[in-house]
Amino acid sequence: MINLKKLVIVIPCYNEMEILPQTIQIMSNLVNGLIVENKISPSSKICFINDGSADKTWEIISDTVLKNSLFSGISLSRNFGHQNALLAGMYENDADIYVTIDADLQDDPKCITEMLTYIEKGCDIVYGVRSSRETDTFFKKTSAQMYYNLLKYLGVNVVYNSADYRMMTRRAVDILKQFPEKNLFLRAIIPLIGFKHAKVYYERTARTAGTTKYPLKKMIALAWNGVSSFSIVPLRLVTILGLLLCFLGFVLICMVIYDWASNGTVAGWASTITIMTIFSGVQLFSLGMIGEYLAKVFLEVKNRPQYIIDKKIGTNSDNTLIIK
Repeated sequence: MINLKKLVIVIPCYNEMEILPQTIQIMSNLVNGLIVENKISPSSKICFINDGSADKTWEIISDTVLKNSLFSGISLSRNFGHQNALLAGMYENDADIYVTIDADLQDDPKCITEMLTYIEKGCDIVYGVRSSRETDTFFKKTSAQMYYNLLKYLGVNVVYNSADYRMMTRRAVDILKQFPEKNLFLRAIIPLIGFKHAKVYYERTARTAGTTKYPLKKMIALAWNGVSSFSIVPLRLVTILGLLLCFLGFVLICMVIYDWASNGTVAGWASTITIMTIFSGVQLFSLGMIGEYLAKVFLEVKNRPQYIIDKKIGTNSDNTLIIK
C-alpha cells in the first residue's frame, strides 16, 4: 500500500470575497486531481485563514466547508497580519506537507505539482520564485530590485524574487516553531532553517478580481521589518555617521579658532545656523533609528500571542463536521 502524504494548503484571506469563489474552484480542481493521481493523501485539505476580514469572506469560507469536506477554515479574532495568518494556518493543522499561497492566486498554483517532486527527492523546503517581473509597474519592479540588493548588502539571506509561496515539510515547520519572534519576516526566517531546498520558477499573473491587500504603506512597513529584524548594520551606520560628524565638528572648531586668531572675529552666522540644523537633523534621525530597534525589543519582551483564533470549522478523519 502506498503511504501517501497529507498535504495542507494554507490560504490567508483579508477581505477577499470577490476572488474567493474563483480561488475555491481552482484549488479544489487542483487538489482533487492530485488525490486522483495518488500524489497526495485523500485526507489532504485546503485551509482558509480569515485574517479579520470586514466583508463576507468568512461567510463564504463557512459555506464552502459545509458543502465540501476538502476545505477547512480558521477565523482569527482580528487582523493579525499576513505573516501571522500564515503561521496560524501551519501551526493549527496537522499535515506531512504544507503549502502557503495567497488567495488571489497570482502565484501559479500549478507549481504545487512540481514542488511535490522535489519533496519526494528529499527536499524540506521548496520556494516558489518569480521568473520575471514583467507584470509589475516600473516603480514596483525597480524598488523590488533595489530592496533585494539592499538586503543582500546588509547580510540578510532571502531568496531573490520569492515571497510567501512555498512548500515545507512537517520537519521544517516544526523547526520554524522554534523561532518565537513577534516581528515576523518569513522570507528571511525560513532560509535560516537550512535543510535541503529547491526552487520552482513561474510567471506571476495579474489579479483577476478584488484589490491588492498590500498597498505601498504595508509594503514599506514589511520592507523595514525585514531590514530591522535581521540586520544591525543600520545601527552601525549611525555609529559611523556619529564619528564622522565628530571629526567634522573638530575640523570646524579648528577653523573657527584659526579665524579668530587671525582676524579677531568669527564671521558666518548663516553657515553656523546651517551646520547646527544639519547636526540636529542627523541626531534626531539617529535617535529615531535607535528607537525603532528599541521598539522591537519592547514588543518581543511582551511575548504576546502571534494570533488568536475565534472560530474553526472543518471535518475530521471520518468526515464528521466540527465547528469550534
